[in-house]
Amino acid sequence: MEFKYFSRNGEILPIEKAAVPLSSIEYAYGFGVYESIRVSNGVLYFVGDHIGRLMESARIIGLAHTFSVEMIAKAITEVLEKNAAASCNVKILLVGGRTPEDASLDILCLNPLFPDKKLYRDGVQTITYEYERAFPHAKTLNMLQSYLAYRKAKEASAYDALLVDAQGRIREGTRTNFLCIKDKSLFSPKEEDILLGVTRKLVLKVAAEKGYELIHKDIRFTDLHGYDGAFLTSTSSKILPIRTVDDFHFGKPADALEELVSAFDVFLRECGGKCN
Repeated sequence: MEFKYFSRNGEILPIEKAAVPLSSIEYAYGFGVYESIRVSNGVLYFVGDHIGRLMESARIIGLAHTFSVEMIAKAITEVLEKNAAASCNVKILLVGGRTPEDASLDILCLNPLFPDKKLYRDGVQTITYEYERAFPHAKTLNMLQSYLAYRKAKEASAYDALLVDAQGRIREGTRTNFLCIKDKSLFSPKEEDILLGVTRKLVLKVAAEKGYELIHKDIRFTDLHGYDGAFLTSTSSKILPIRTVDDFHFGKPADALEELVSAFDVFLRECGGKCN
């Protein structure tokens, strides 16, 4: 679907005016934060959580601006209505300026890219890549290393690259969160080291309601044989089982993981886009 309008600082404009000034050092240096929100069949999913994380990301990197939560929510609604968009991804770009008043807020609709359905059955390939983000809790536009890691994954015909820190710990994917599972226990990298994904948060909520235990711990490549499986979470992929990490192979997705996938799908169908 072609989306003909976007929002800049709360004003609806034709998409042809979505231009970036080449002289902007803030754009050039990636001094900005962003969010992607899922819209499906007219339901806007977890908008409050995404806007809240956008604000927190801006705070972490010292990006001052004049936009309120209410103004951003209103702008999202208006751009969806103007584009008559029932299913899409909403991209929010908040870029800093010399003063808070110079910051810019762009909101646009994009066609979503969903994983092939067979990947949910068979699992995905991943590779490891040594890199750790400077501000783990901030979703920033400074994505060069993540881009290079993701490009390397694509060259290897993998779905994503898992970022490994200097201590050899797997932290997260370039655009996904990473967890392992054994029986009905979920194992997550320590939260101070990772982006706190909205989908991850909701998966853990559903898991807790279904009696799964959550354990935070360091996870290394050499530990993977001790788990029944591993999976990725993200806005577009939901819960995606991992088949391989480099040359390590998991077996068929564990029954407990398939149970969690089913429970999360039910939650998404019934939640109406809200956490509670």
